[in-house]
Amino acid sequence: MVTISVVIPCFNDAQFLRQALAALAAQERRADEVIVVDNASTDASASVARAAGARVVSEPLRGIWPAAAAGYDAASGDLIARIDADSVPPPNWLAQIEDEFRRSPEIEVLTGPGRFYDCGPVVAALGEHLYIGAYFWFMGWWLTAPPIFGSNFVMRQRLWQDVRDQVHRGVPNVHDDLDLSYHLDVSTVVAYRASLRVGISARPFDSFTGFFRRIRWAFRTMKLHWSDQSPMHRRQARRQVRRAARA
Repeated sequence: MVTISVVIPCFNDAQFLRQALAALAAQERRADEVIVVDNASTDASASVARAAGARVVSEPLRGIWPAAAAGYDAASGDLIARIDADSVPPPNWLAQIEDEFRRSPEIEVLTGPGRFYDCGPVVAALGEHLYIGAYFWFMGWWLTAPPIFGSNFVMRQRLWQDVRDQVHRGVPNVHDDLDLSYHLDVSTVVAYRASLRVGISARPFDSFTGFFRRIRWAFRTMKLHWSDQSPMHRRQARRQVRRAARA
């Protein structure tokens, strides 16, 4: 049996966090450890986490990457799963994760999409297909592998130990999941499962400012890695891996 730690970065998200922790408490396969990273919150986030039995880790440097990295460092499980404070995993989420890694031991990262839950059906459909769907399609083409979706993924502990000092963990205005994707070797087995789906808030669409901030972060992350991680570089590296495997 593998052990699973669930990491939740959180900044002033007490209300969302409460429902995320309730969803984890209702899992068919319970987490061995739940870590909430309090990213210098000024609301009741830390108190909500402790009341639910989660372990609270403090990260004073604000930003999703610093907070997420602090949680991964603190995790003790064989697998490190990650959701956001506004994620709502279904009851079979952790059971499916455990089953996927048991049946496919070559998998090193497992990720899946999100379903918007606090908006109308039109916004939910557009967000799922044109926002999340476009991310997986475009970045999958760019990276030559499925990209990690930060609201819903799990990685092996040993993989994090390999990359923890390489990623831009101290930079708050890049996409942590995309930056992590870039730092994975092209031989890393990243699996995407459409059935591994969690609920996520539609708040990125609450304002143009918030939405385009996320887009800017994505392009900043891509620019940061252009010199050695362009599609051409990655395809060349993947061809080398395939040739080596055939030799």
